[in-house]
Amino acid sequence: MKLDLDSIRVLKTIVDQGSFAAAAKQLHRAQSAISYQIKKLEEVLNLEIFDRSEYRAVLTAEGRTILDEGIRLLAQAEHIEMLAHQLNHEWEPSFEIVVDGILDIQPIMSAMQSLINEDIPTKISLTMEYLGGVQHRFDKNHADLMLVKEYQKSTQLLSQPLPDVECLLCVSSHHALASLTSVSIDQLQQQIELSVHDSSEQDLYEVEHMHFGGERMFFLSDFKSKKQALLQGLGFGWMPYYLVERELADNLLVEVNYQHGSRFKFTPHLVWRAERNLGKTAQRFMHLLTKQTHANKASVD
Repeated sequence: MKLDLDSIRVLKTIVDQGSFAAAAKQLHRAQSAISYQIKKLEEVLNLEIFDRSEYRAVLTAEGRTILDEGIRLLAQAEHIEMLAHQLNHEWEPSFEIVVDGILDIQPIMSAMQSLINEDIPTKISLTMEYLGGVQHRFDKNHADLMLVKEYQKSTQLLSQPLPDVECLLCVSSHHALASLTSVSIDQLQQQIELSVHDSSEQDLYEVEHMHFGGERMFFLSDFKSKKQALLQGLGFGWMPYYLVERELADNLLVEVNYQHGSRFKFTPHLVWRAERNLGKTAQRFMHLLTKQTHANKASVD
């Protein structure tokens, strides 16, 4: 029996995308070719992988077992390919990183620009997500690295801390909270709180941490939109200091005088998988990013 790894990849894509048609679009193939490949896989295995008795084909119990084992087989094959590239002292063919949108993109882009200037042949992919969406995308895409504010730690993940990021509670200078010298949580709860929504499909985190529990919250898709809403006086919210430094200096935004503290810091982390040896491009990116972020931190201090 000859098992085709590409058929396993096609099977996984069908399940991930939800249909044969969506998988065909994702793989840039004709739907008839996708159907034929799965039919051949069923013939090779002498198993019914999909139940086609209803309008939409669904995995059989046997199909689920084949998929689960196939995913492990694909991961092992990928590991062997990556190991071979490293043993041959070659750059990995692709490198994917998922970044939390709360983080400063400038040092990330600087590291990317350095890779481009060095004419590294690796295909590089960068995706922006928010909160739980970062780890969700990292897992779903089986990405190489994630640069994240917080994540669900496990023994299967390794991490490296980066310099702290400071956040502050701010509001438009013409907002009602701006003129108060001591703001209570009750006063905050009477106003509209602005928050960036989790981009995860599974809602691992419902909203940003450290929100104040008021009845009125506006959810924005990213921090650029959130800053614009703050400037328009729609409400108050936490922002990373680097994103609002100029607006604070120009008195367009002001720090809320919250009684229990209007600033906090968090430590972002670079995270990768313990079972996967990072390729030369990933290692080079980590070196460049670490160097850039620490240089930026030193210049601020």
